[in-house]
Amino acid sequence: MKPRVNLRLNAALLAQLEAAARAQKTTKTDILEQALRCYLDPDRNRSLEDRLMERMDAFEKRLGQLFWAVDLGVETTGHFVLYWLTRTDPIPESERDIAHALGERRFDHFINQIAKKLRRRRSLVQESLRWEQSNPEAAKPQ
Repeated sequence: MKPRVNLRLNAALLAQLEAAARAQKTTKTDILEQALRCYLDPDRNRSLEDRLMERMDAFEKRLGQLFWAVDLGVETTGHFVLYWLTRTDPIPESERDIAHALGERRFDHFINQIAKKLRRRRSLVQESLRWEQSNPEAAKPQ
């Protein structure tokens, strides 16, 4: 059972409360409880702009993480294609163990190169744009 509270309201305010309760088909208590919750809410004192900026900052952080993940995917794919096209040779059965060890070393080198590029913030996407801008003939539509 809820504790009982006695309030004194002026007649005009009480009439508004009763009209609102009838219009919303709810009780006066529900309206007063909701009004008190809003009044006592700690975020009430923060401006809408402050709350919006906080959410925008969180969004910007998540967007940065997404850009990083996309860059990682592009770097990984680009390096994989480069190594696959330039380093794959047919291997005789007798040399497969040696080739496997070499493949592991190449893979480690591959991962280290990706990490190095991401640390320098010089990605394949940026380099591709730079290459395109340095060659005006490549940028022209044909």
